[in-house]
Amino acid sequence: MAQVIPSSEISKHVDEEVTLQGWLYNRRGSKKLHFLEVRDGFGIIQCVMSKNAVDEATFAAAGELAQETSLHITGTVTAHPKKEGVYELKATGLEVVGVPTDPYPITPKEHGVEFLMDHRHLWLRSKRQHAVLRVRHAVVRAVREYFDEHDFTLIDAPIFTPNAVEGTSTLFETEYHGQSAYLTQSGQLYMEAGAAAFGKVYCFGPTFRAEKSKTRRHLQEFWMVEPEVAFMDLDGVMDLAEDFVCYVVARVLETRRADLEILERDISALEAVQKPFPRIHYTDAVAQIQKARPEDSEAPPLEWGSDFGGEDETLLSQGYDRPVMVHRYPAAVKAFYMKRDPGDDRLALGVDMLAPEGYGEIIGGGQRESDLEVLDAAIAHHGLPPEAFGWYRDLRRFGTFPHGGFGMGIERMVAWLCKLPHVRETIPFPRMLNRLSP
Repeated sequence: MAQVIPSSEISKHVDEEVTLQGWLYNRRGSKKLHFLEVRDGFGIIQCVMSKNAVDEATFAAAGELAQETSLHITGTVTAHPKKEGVYELKATGLEVVGVPTDPYPITPKEHGVEFLMDHRHLWLRSKRQHAVLRVRHAVVRAVREYFDEHDFTLIDAPIFTPNAVEGTSTLFETEYHGQSAYLTQSGQLYMEAGAAAFGKVYCFGPTFRAEKSKTRRHLQEFWMVEPEVAFMDLDGVMDLAEDFVCYVVARVLETRRADLEILERDISALEAVQKPFPRIHYTDAVAQIQKARPEDSEAPPLEWGSDFGGEDETLLSQGYDRPVMVHRYPAAVKAFYMKRDPGDDRLALGVDMLAPEGYGEIIGGGQRESDLEVLDAAIAHHGLPPEAFGWYRDLRRFGTFPHGGFGMGIERMVAWLCKLPHVRETIPFPRMLNRLSP
């Protein structure tokens, strides 16, 4: 067998004999030529087999290969005659490693979304899904690189938590050795403890929401990255979020441009994501949405004091070519731990970053309440059990300080970068309201 190489390195071996190990993605041909598309996990390479280049048995076997047959194929690397920068293999040998026992269910014909989701474990092999998940990988890698380069310490937050931060209606409850526990919605409270110890921290892991929602932006299980920084105010949070998103987008463009092109993504729309981002006060945002809302909209009228719905976020962001940061929402629609604006007690020092092109909120965060007395009043106002927050209160009792941070959902970020219609394609095995399998 010739040297085995991944398809990602094929350009380094022009005019050399090599072997690819992979699976048959597609096949077409004639009496004299077979065109075998072989995927190996790194890409898809066209292997051209001429009847004159192999023995009769090998040529006949190639013409009978079933989709997803695993194989070793050997040949000489050549430049594609019509496509610059594309390479193919002039096949001279074929070894079948494994043959499917049943016809592969996902064929080149169109399939419904439910069928594809039922076969998600196989759908992952397709060119489009491969591209999406490689973009996801680039996002995850960029997240870790950014925080490593900016001297953050990774602090892993627990998945089992004893307290329901904002009530139990959107939490998954489980039994934990005789007491109630919940699957975490966020690691933020624990990151506040981490910030008091290390100054700049972040957590990165799965989070869970039991919302009975079927919108294109929601999953029951998703991944969040949540930085928290000591002595950071709201302006600092917005600066950090802006710089972070620009870094992630730039790294994806640098490393996964070919995958974005497979997805037919408008690259120029992502290249426009540069600092500074527009920063809009909530009150001004309400006015802009009211002005932009069409007269025949079926959504209820947006009034000052209301949170934004998906349509509102889309209307607000559609006039911008980069994310928009809306800050100082009414405290009544934000979490109990948000610090009030000293200039207007009705407002919270929070911010949401809305992606352009109708993709809505990708980041939410702000400055945290650091005054114990005010925090206790907020816990009581929200009807939360004070005994569940004893350790959280300690963060104010023993050396309180201003601090802030945010959370970014990986799936919404990937959906925007790839311009996908639904977040279900952004995670290998999505968990949705009516889907727990595969």
